[in-house]
Amino acid sequence: MSDELIDRIEAPRKETGAILGHDSAIETLSEARASGRLAHAWLITGPAGIGKATLAWRFARRMLAPEDAGLPGNGIETDPSHPDVRKIMNGSHPDCRLIRRSMTQKSPYRFRTEISVEDVREAGTFLHHTAGQSAWRCLIVDTADQMNTNAQNALLKVLEEPPPRTLLLLAAHAPSRLLPTIRSRCRSLALRPLDNAEVAEVIARKTDTLAGDDLQIISDISDGSPGRALELAQAGGLDLYRELLALVEPLPGLDTERLHATSDKFAGAAGEASYRTFLEILKWWLLRHIREGATSRGQAALEPWLQAWEKIDELAGRADSVNLDRKQVVLNTFFELSAAARG
Repeated sequence: MSDELIDRIEAPRKETGAILGHDSAIETLSEARASGRLAHAWLITGPAGIGKATLAWRFARRMLAPEDAGLPGNGIETDPSHPDVRKIMNGSHPDCRLIRRSMTQKSPYRFRTEISVEDVREAGTFLHHTAGQSAWRCLIVDTADQMNTNAQNALLKVLEEPPPRTLLLLAAHAPSRLLPTIRSRCRSLALRPLDNAEVAEVIARKTDTLAGDDLQIISDISDGSPGRALELAQAGGLDLYRELLALVEPLPGLDTERLHATSDKFAGAAGEASYRTFLEILKWWLLRHIREGATSRGQAALEPWLQAWEKIDELAGRADSVNLDRKQVVLNTFFELSAAARG
């Protein structure tokens, strides 16, 4: 497993900076804790990369650490230098467990595609043990919608008969994938995407390689997700965005030489990641173009762009399912954009 992958897995648990953009959710958790009527299970929802797991780990620290570890402020912050808090951050606290996709046992090491029933059963056994250090035991599932059906049924048994003083924190990008009976047994806490200024502040904490216009562009493209913004930056998203702007600038005309040169970069295994990032940024640009047009142009003028969106989305999906040539996918995508621009 690469160091970069390890860092990504451990980042939410180790995060210490102030949580931005989720004041309402923090207040809800703080008030629930103070009331003494804390729900035993919480379903924290929202788009990927906006801080669901970070919030879950932060609340787990507050629940498991003693009162003297608390910091003044929003009610869930703890002193990261406190020994108990450091154990949680290091993954060694006896009363806190994480359920996530496990790794394959043989090289090349990678995440499995789903959370298995074995992962959940092991954690369920942990919850029935006596707390080793704290008054509570805490189980975090990141992300819950990656559980297969058997794993969800195993977790449901825990939710139906939770041991005393246990707290389950489920982070989910797509809660509709969870069993209705799981959703009904959790208190829901929906997080919103961050605004551009908040995204930029989070990114600035994590890297000093982005500043000025670059920071603003990557924040804008991220659609309110600091995690996605960092992934885009690491995947060469800024260069791909500028390349996209150069290609759409002459619409309805096409710079065919440049278009072919760009498409050629996506060939082979080495070009797959850039291809997917480019298509993601292109869809973001097209959707923003349509939204802006909705306020300045009539429905008739928007119709060609809406049709282009549907065709491009279908083309991208079909490309994955039947392994279409990436260059042809990109070329056909710009043919659709050219047709939409002509009206």
